[in-house]
Amino acid sequence: MTRDDVVWTYSGVRPLYDDGASSATAATRDYVLSLREEGAPLLSVFGGKITTHRKLAEAAIHKLSPFFPQAGGAWTAGSTLPGGDFAVSETAALPERLARDYPFLSEPQALRLIRTYGTDCWKIFGSAVKTEDLGRDFGAGLFEAEVRWLVDHEFARRAEDIVFRRTKFGLRMSSAEIAALDAWLVEIETA
Repeated sequence: MTRDDVVWTYSGVRPLYDDGASSATAATRDYVLSLREEGAPLLSVFGGKITTHRKLAEAAIHKLSPFFPQAGGAWTAGSTLPGGDFAVSETAALPERLARDYPFLSEPQALRLIRTYGTDCWKIFGSAVKTEDLGRDFGAGLFEAEVRWLVDHEFARRAEDIVFRRTKFGLRMSSAEIAALDAWLVEIETA
C-alpha cells in the first residue's frame, strides 16, 4: 500500500481554551463562552463536546438572554434531537419497521438510515413504494431523496458535506460519482 492508495484522511483536533493553566494537561476541557457586548452582541464558543451540547446551548441562551429575553430558559432536557422522538426500547425495532414500510430497502440500508436519521426516515422517503421513487442514484446507496433532505434540513451544500462529513460515502463512491453529485448540487442551488 502506498500514499496513492489513500482515498481520504481525517484528523480530529480538540483545541483547548487558554485559561492560563501551567500545561495543556491542566487546561480546562469544558466549554467557555465569551460575550462581546459592544455593538451587536457576539457570542464566541470555545471548546465543547457533543456529550455536553445541551448544557452548552442552554448556557449560550442564558448568556444572550439580556439581548433576547424571548429566547426562554432551560428547555432542552425534555426535547429530542431531530429523528430522536422514540423510546430507547424501540431502537432495535426501528430498522425492521423501516424495512417493512419500505420493502425496497435492504436490512443494512434500513439500519444505516435509522442510525443516521432516526424517525426522520419516514419524512425522507414519504410515499415512496420503489427505489425509483427516491430519485437519482448517486452511487453507494445514496439517492436524491436523502440528498434533498440533507440540503433542506442539514445545510449540506456540496458533495464533500454529504459524502464525507455526513455519510462517509466518499469512502465507497468513485471520484466521478462525487463530482456528478457536486455538479447536481450546484445545479439545484442555482435553479
